[in-house]
Amino acid sequence: MLDIADELHRWVEQGRDFAVATVVAVGGSAPRRPGAALAVDADGSAIGSVSGGCVEGAVYELCRQALRDGEPVLERFGYSDEDAFAVGLTCGGVIDILVTPVRADDLVRPVVAAAVAAASRRAPAAVARIVSGPAELTGGRALLVRPDGSYDGGFGAHPELDRTVAAEAGAFLDAGRTGTLEIGEQGSRCGAPLTVLVESSVPAPRMIVFGAIDFASALVRVGKFLGYHVTVCDARPVFATRTRFPDADEIVVEWPHTYLERTAVDGRTVLCVLTHDAKFDVPLLQLALRLPVAYVGAMGSRRTHLDRNRRLREVGVTDLELARLHSPIGLDLGARTPEETALSIAAEIVAGRRGGSGVSLTGAHTPIHHDTASAPAGRIESVA
Repeated sequence: MLDIADELHRWVEQGRDFAVATVVAVGGSAPRRPGAALAVDADGSAIGSVSGGCVEGAVYELCRQALRDGEPVLERFGYSDEDAFAVGLTCGGVIDILVTPVRADDLVRPVVAAAVAAASRRAPAAVARIVSGPAELTGGRALLVRPDGSYDGGFGAHPELDRTVAAEAGAFLDAGRTGTLEIGEQGSRCGAPLTVLVESSVPAPRMIVFGAIDFASALVRVGKFLGYHVTVCDARPVFATRTRFPDADEIVVEWPHTYLERTAVDGRTVLCVLTHDAKFDVPLLQLALRLPVAYVGAMGSRRTHLDRNRRLREVGVTDLELARLHSPIGLDLGARTPEETALSIAAEIVAGRRGGSGVSLTGAHTPIHHDTASAPAGRIESVA
């Protein structure tokens, strides 16, 4: 739901009634992950997607029905190989979809409104809804959790249930995760189990590009396309300019290692070192390879790579730390132009993030969706 927060926020401000269908869990090869959503308003307008087209029509009708009836619906869609005209996923996967009506007087509306408002202004927040359990709890209520642990809404059953869900959702929010968890009906680990969907909205992950060169300009554009907040850093003011990097979110004129020492990074941050100049690279990589970031890549020929590794070892970088370095940067696509090189770098980042091998899918027998292929429907968790 939070993946279409900007549009939903406008609908809320306009006073529209709508129903939102959210992917709760996936199994096998499914095109969308938990948290993906499609919403339909009272006039029949639709936004978002839950399957890339396979079951959109059926889910659209479920949303229309939920708006009429005022009742949430949990529906499973799977592979329809027995009946060519049945609604199903042609890719062979299974998805569970929760459809929630959000009308003017519904208890869930204030929480949904607050959640999409926070997500639309890129503020961190998590929203929790009960997917399976007693009818009075499922879908019709929600709980909004903030980074400080405070929360709004609730499930109207047991106070301990609200507290437990808030604590669990807070952990999901800290990690920027969207997925499901199971807890007891009264908030403990015992009793009838409830399945809870937690959707997290967190600021965009960071991509920091060091080296204001032509290849960096292309990488900035690709990084923005992938949803990163992109910073370009270079010590040379003549190159690090807004004119050269109009798509960057931030341009910093500073020695790279000095900037990296003072800026905030986390487990989703990717660092791309394109300077291929030892006076910049060595102090920068010495620091970068010891930070808890998702990716560190450095540009350069194989000869540059060997020389750089030697220099890094001389300043105390260990072989274990060097093993984290992607160098020469990018996948082997035969890239030559800045745009092709940026694509190869982005492909390596995505492969690392999603667990891909980087090999051609043609003739391969590996799963297409690595982070969803082996888990049964109902227990998948994903990273935002």
